[in-house]
Amino acid sequence: MSYANRVGCTLVVSVAAVLLMSAGGLDAQAANNPYHAEDGWENLPDGRVFGALTGAFPDPDGRHLWLLARCGANTCADSDLDPILKFDMDGNVVDSFGAGLFGFPHGFYLDHEGYLWVTEGAPDGDNRAEPGYRRGLGHQVLKLKQQGEVVMALGEAGVFGDDQTHFNGPADVLVAPNGEIWVADGHRGGNNRIVKFSAEGKFLLEVGGGVGSESKEAGRFDDPHGLAMDAAGRLFVADRGNSRIQIFDQQGTLLSIWTQFGKPSGLFIDRDDVLYVVDGLSGLERPAWRDNPGWEQGIRIGDANTGWVTAFIPNFASVGGAGIEFLGVDFDGNLYANDLSRQSVMKYRRFRP
Repeated sequence: MSYANRVGCTLVVSVAAVLLMSAGGLDAQAANNPYHAEDGWENLPDGRVFGALTGAFPDPDGRHLWLLARCGANTCADSDLDPILKFDMDGNVVDSFGAGLFGFPHGFYLDHEGYLWVTEGAPDGDNRAEPGYRRGLGHQVLKLKQQGEVVMALGEAGVFGDDQTHFNGPADVLVAPNGEIWVADGHRGGNNRIVKFSAEGKFLLEVGGGVGSESKEAGRFDDPHGLAMDAAGRLFVADRGNSRIQIFDQQGTLLSIWTQFGKPSGLFIDRDDVLYVVDGLSGLERPAWRDNPGWEQGIRIGDANTGWVTAFIPNFASVGGAGIEFLGVDFDGNLYANDLSRQSVMKYRRFRP
């Protein structure tokens, strides 16, 4: 697919983005917060702390929640703790696994068949990659059974690249209902592209390009950090460095650009097409063209079909710029997230419509 085909609708998209920004951007920060925050929801054994949460998904049984943690800290490379934990809805751990499998677990997904997917999100040259390199880990996307067995690995362990068989710090992964696999590749300083594979792991297409390809152009990326898909099969990409969400069809054609959700790191779309967007970096950042001044950090909630922002949860816990990056939502509409400076999970319980 040519780049021209992917961005043929750039003019229309740009006009729509401006209109949405002016109509919805201000509403995003003024919207009501219909949630109560409950800190320390999880009950961990042996005095363990949770550390950085990098994803959460409700189990299809509706009675459990899967969470990915960075082993009580912000890395797993030198830890013997399990990063994948299964909780009941009261916050009790009922199962866990994954010790020794990951250096810097980042993206997390529970697919329609019950498989769990985890990305190694530290790009080459980032100090967070070094502990994993020492153990031959990094730059992969792993598919696991719920008992911890690895059944598929995309990418080459510990080897970075920007071709059809390598990644550079893949930030997130998503599996479409037909089994096709989408990967956001990669994290800060990574490949600035999204890649699509068949259910069997065969390369199908990419949008964007490799290291040093950061771009503000429509259909290209600067730090693609999170993925979500709505009921219509549209792929939402958190183009974090550009403070926008880009939306694509299944062929990688750009459909729309939304700027009214702040500076997105993580995305979640529930069964009712409610869109939840984590913004933990708004404000000032360097280089200056990546700044997002005038926007408050927090979680913006809206309609995945219309783009309207309907609620906003401020990130009260943010300390020293260490913001939230990922979240999960259970079947009752409760949110689970944590600030990178925290050691516990925050549950946000909806108390009114």
